[in-house]
Amino acid sequence: MIMPGKHLKQDRALLGIGAEILAALEEGRTVSELWETVLWGRSSRATPLSFDWFVLGLSFLFSMGAVTFERGILTKVGDR
Repeated sequence: MIMPGKHLKQDRALLGIGAEILAALEEGRTVSELWETVLWGRSSRATPLSFDWFVLGLSFLFSMGAVTFERGILTKVGDR
């Protein structure tokens, strides 16, 4: 579930979803803005992304210390 493997594509693994989220998080955004940005970037792919998996990806990044959430805004840790 975290890493891609034989039966799990990269765009379904939390590591891949987290990478997409970080790529879309160029500047501080609300969760809603980030969700729309990630969906827009994924629209050309066959694999849809549910909000549940998006939140799991965010939780994964937060637990690794890659993102912070302050005053309703998500930011990358190195982008303060």
